[in-house]
Amino acid sequence: MGVLWWKLFFAALAGILFSTQHCASQKVPNYTFMHNATTAPDVSYYDYIVIGGGTAGCPLAATLSQNYSVLLLERGGSPYGNPNISDLAAFGAALSDTSPTSPAQRFISEDGVINSRARVLGGGSCLNAGFYTRASPQYVREAGWDGRAVNESYEWVEKIVAFEPQLKQWQSAVRDGLIEIGVVPNNGFTYDHIDGTKVGGTIFDQNGFRHTAADLLEYAKPTGITVLLDATVHRILFRVKEGSKPTAHGVVFRDSLGGRHKVYLKADPRNEIIVSAGALGSPQLLMLSGIGPREHLKAHNIRITLDQPLVGQGMTDNPMNAIFVPSPVPVEVSLIEVVGITSFGSYIEAASGENFAGGSPKDYGMFSPKIGQLSTVPPKARTPEALAKATELMETLEQAAFRGGFILEKIMGPISSGHLELRTRDPNDNPSVTFNYFQDPRDLQRCVQGLSTVEKIIESKAFSPFRYPNMPVPVLLNLTASAPVNLLPKHTNSSLSLEQYCRDTVMTIWHYHGGCQVGKVLDRDYKLLGVDALRVIDGSTFNYSPGTNPQATVMMLGRYMGVKILSERLGGAAAAAAETEQ
Repeated sequence: MGVLWWKLFFAALAGILFSTQHCASQKVPNYTFMHNATTAPDVSYYDYIVIGGGTAGCPLAATLSQNYSVLLLERGGSPYGNPNISDLAAFGAALSDTSPTSPAQRFISEDGVINSRARVLGGGSCLNAGFYTRASPQYVREAGWDGRAVNESYEWVEKIVAFEPQLKQWQSAVRDGLIEIGVVPNNGFTYDHIDGTKVGGTIFDQNGFRHTAADLLEYAKPTGITVLLDATVHRILFRVKEGSKPTAHGVVFRDSLGGRHKVYLKADPRNEIIVSAGALGSPQLLMLSGIGPREHLKAHNIRITLDQPLVGQGMTDNPMNAIFVPSPVPVEVSLIEVVGITSFGSYIEAASGENFAGGSPKDYGMFSPKIGQLSTVPPKARTPEALAKATELMETLEQAAFRGGFILEKIMGPISSGHLELRTRDPNDNPSVTFNYFQDPRDLQRCVQGLSTVEKIIESKAFSPFRYPNMPVPVLLNLTASAPVNLLPKHTNSSLSLEQYCRDTVMTIWHYHGGCQVGKVLDRDYKLLGVDALRVIDGSTFNYSPGTNPQATVMMLGRYMGVKILSERLGGAAAAAAETEQ
């Protein structure tokens, strides 16, 4: 039975995440201000230069454009017209694309966990599972944000990108199982972060179309913004005078043909460069621009602008651990819709799938034996013969193999953290990242408690229609543990120890953060300490991941800081007038 269920595991996860069914084409916004970087002049001038058109950069640039000229530089392409991004049923296809133009750039942390960073306008909101939930009031207070302005910024985002999911049988069973085992109260549908069980928001609408941070550019003033795609920033330029702080005043970027361009801030001391390149991209770009640990930069022959040893520190990824549950009956396609927010610091979520035999039999997404992140064929063993055999095996799977779902847990925080370093001076290359999963024993204990909660859900009465009665939890644990979900060594019979199971089956949930943290690299206004005219506004600034899923808060932060910058520069009355125009 072990070999059969191992096959079922892969087929089911492939079915859940990487269906080849597509919805109808999504309406593409007519962004007259969006151009390929090859059309850019050699030299240009703006009031604000925003580096990174991702989850924070898009709302930030849209807001600033109401009153000032803004250049938004995005190293990737457009998400529009790509069904692998827009269609819920194709979730995971973009993550499995390893081509140089893929919207997802894969990286493997030094811990041996396979991850991905966005390379597309809209950032991670173009690649994720779509869950939308706000940060807790406590998180807002600790961040030093204004609560009213935060709520207004969330609402501004939600008007365009957030929706209430339509719960079906499998997700309802998970919700009811959470309530049955005591993860209460039942909070129903809400964007708010509340202890107990809730149905959260989603950026997928009722037709299965993904709405991303790029859609927030609908708020932009067309004459106030220029968006350049396939524009890779190589470094930030500084004016350095003896006895004064370095001042950012321009950037150098290259287009897809290698053409070199410079863009400078217009001559106003209030103009700024804002880095919103993400948890990997922002610390990487600061280092490439000479801001980082002196000895590390010297080792790469980078001229020192500012010795800042904390750039790249505090890199953290929320570890995810899951249990796969084969189902005796078909289940709906669903991504994250329900969450159990426990009292001990673990979040319980779930995803499910059904038989996708009607799709292309050759498309197994990330499970493709040729390119699969979680392929059944290890990278070093991917000979043509092995690939052919693995593909043949996938094609012989029975329809029932595509039935099932995952119940997963993600720990709050987390407490464990690592660091980021440059590998090369090429901004297109991934840096070296270490997350140190479960280095702190408190993180490991939360994982154990979270998995114990998942076990109780599986054994609950509410969930009983979706599990085989002759497959006890230890069998499910060993089934999941036997899958090559990461590059870490395996241990036999991981079900004997949930601690070992946590370590053996750790995966990313794509919520990594840190590297340019507030209070260490930045002040509370996200200005870089020791440098003028430079801010960082994105997930790299977080000390802890907000809420159960960070994307809502990252989008909120872009809007929030955009409004704050305008308010401080224009004065309260002028900023209020600017808001009423939107």
